[in-house]
Amino acid sequence: MTEGAGPRLVALVQPSEPLGITAQVAVTLAGFAGIVVVFRPDSVHRWSALDKFRLQLLLTNSALPLAYSLLGLLLLTLGPPPAAIWRWCSGISFAAQLVVIACTGNPTRRISRAELQSTNKLIFYGIAVLGTGALVLQVINFTVWNRFWPFFALIFMHLIAALSQFVRMVVLPPHSSE
Repeated sequence: MTEGAGPRLVALVQPSEPLGITAQVAVTLAGFAGIVVVFRPDSVHRWSALDKFRLQLLLTNSALPLAYSLLGLLLLTLGPPPAAIWRWCSGISFAAQLVVIACTGNPTRRISRAELQSTNKLIFYGIAVLGTGALVLQVINFTVWNRFWPFFALIFMHLIAALSQFVRMVVLPPHSSE
């Protein structure tokens, strides 16, 4: 540091800290899914297709950030961590996202048109735009950057989506399965 420049106020956060916190948040959100199931009036197999899909989204958007956080923490424990650690994490998470998208399929085939019209389009498309942006960041991070923040952005997006589904399942009344 040169004289007169003053102290640097930049504090670098080690990636293990936010990864550990997001893992805890993901486990908590997955646990909340169990609470939602217990306090609903009917058993899960009697829920409407839309409510089952919301539960699936809540669990998926809780499980993926947990898995991604644990992957990052695992790679950080290697001594020394690989030089391309965030490139690997972005590549693996992108591949996992493609598998989840393929396995989930098109929800409009399972959910009636009337139920789909009752969904909040702003939340649905807003999360879809965030998810698409996060996937694009994974591709760029894998091919060019090798940075932590794009990988963490994907984890953040999933946690926001899970939180959104949890709040909707608690606040909104169950859909009828007719």
